[in-house]
Amino acid sequence: MEEVRLQKYLAECGIASRRKAEELILQGKVAVNGQTVTELGTKINPNKDIVTYQGQQVRKNNEYIYILLNKPIGYVTTAKDQFNRDSVLDLVKTNKRLVPVGRLDMYTSGALILTNDGDFVYKVTHPKHEIDKTYTVTIKGIVKNEEVDKLRQGVEIEDYITKPAKVKILKTDEEKDQSRLEITIHEGKNRQVRKMCEAIGHKVLALHRSKIAGIGVKDIPLGKWRYLKNEEVKKILKENIEK
Repeated sequence: MEEVRLQKYLAECGIASRRKAEELILQGKVAVNGQTVTELGTKINPNKDIVTYQGQQVRKNNEYIYILLNKPIGYVTTAKDQFNRDSVLDLVKTNKRLVPVGRLDMYTSGALILTNDGDFVYKVTHPKHEIDKTYTVTIKGIVKNEEVDKLRQGVEIEDYITKPAKVKILKTDEEKDQSRLEITIHEGKNRQVRKMCEAIGHKVLALHRSKIAGIGVKDIPLGKWRYLKNEEVKKILKENIEK
């Protein structure tokens, strides 16, 4: 087998995404043949070299699983949380070492993929290959058509302008002074949908990610999950390639 970069090998073994694996290397948590490695350019031969992470040998996992979770509000999308809050990993019982594909903030519910395929995580979350994500968002106030047009064209958030989004008005309720929108984006900026709505003068009251790459969680109760089908995994990867 040809030599591969250490971070790529760690990702293929399901330890973490490539970017996270790079952090683990820099933190001195990875060793090759008993020697701690902190150089990101290090290459290894999986057939000859022994790689360990925090003292445990790392082996390539050919049994990948892909899980679609309907995340409830109140759960964080990290494996370990400094405040000891509930994690999405607590909702999925498996003996596999899973990592979330991207993030949903604690107060957002909806579609979240978890997997032990680090290379899949890298391909799906890399800025050049973001997939479509559809959100249902309830905002304060009655949204105007010109405000929706701004979202469709791109709005300024902090130091960047968002790419054009697909936006539909689902409902307006004058009595409650609320509007409900469906917004589809393919960027992955932190709290992006919330910031987009704030940019047009509306506070987000509720946020739910309904679909990832057109694959929805409508039939999955909150807090429950299912395995992604092979054709769904292929669809997600294909959408990445075509972006």
